[in-house]
Amino acid sequence: MQGLKTQVQALKDQNARIEKRLDRLELREAVRSRPASSERKPKEEVPSLTVVRLKPKPNAAPKISTSVEVVEPMSEELEALSPPPQEPERGDEVDLAQGEAIFESGVAALKTGNVAGGVDRLQSFAAQNPKHPKADNAIYFTGVGLMGLNDYEDAATAFEKLISSYPASDAVVEAQLRLAECRARLGRTAEAREAYEKLVREHPGTAAAAQATARLATLKEDRTAQAPKEP
Repeated sequence: MQGLKTQVQALKDQNARIEKRLDRLELREAVRSRPASSERKPKEEVPSLTVVRLKPKPNAAPKISTSVEVVEPMSEELEALSPPPQEPERGDEVDLAQGEAIFESGVAALKTGNVAGGVDRLQSFAAQNPKHPKADNAIYFTGVGLMGLNDYEDAATAFEKLISSYPASDAVVEAQLRLAECRARLGRTAEAREAYEKLVREHPGTAAAAQATARLATLKEDRTAQAPKEP
C-alpha cells in the first residue's frame, strides 16, 4: 500500500513539472510572437494633485472650556492600555499570496505584449523576494522577456543568476539552454558550444538536451563554413 502511495505521489510530481514546463514554453512563444520595442518603457508617472481651496465657514468654532482640571493617568494604566509588542516584520518580503499576485501580473504583462513592463515587475519581485517559491521562475521569465527585447546580454545575466542561485530549480535545464542561445546570438560561439555541451552532458535524455545537440550540429556547420580553405 505504501509503495502505491509513493508511485502516485511521484506521478503527481512529474505532472506538476510537466505543467510548469508547458507554461514556460507557452510564455516564451507568446513573447517571441508579439512585437516588442527594443527599449524599455519609462515607468508610469504619478498624476499631479489638484489643489482645492476650502471656503471658511461663516460661524466660528465653539470655544472649548478650560476650567476642567487635566489629570495625568497613572503609569500602571498606561501600561494596561499599551498594545503588546509585535514580532519584527520580515523586511520588505511579501507573503505567499501577495507574491503570487505580483508574479502572475508580471507574467500576464509578458503575454499581453507589455514585455518591458513584465520584465520590470518580475525583476523587482525576484530581487525583493529571493526566498519566495516563485522567485526562480520570475528570474527565468525575466530572461525570456529580455530575449524578446533583443537584450541578450542582460538575458544571459538573468539565466546565469538563476543557475547559480537556484541550482535545484526545475527551470535550470531550460535556463542553461537559453543561456547558450544568448551567447550564440552575442557571437560568443565558443561559450555557446561549451554551454550546449555541458547541458547534454549533465542532463542526457531531456528535451532540452536534444535541442542542445541539434544546436551543436549547427554551430559545427557554421565553424566549418567559416574555416579558411586550404590552397
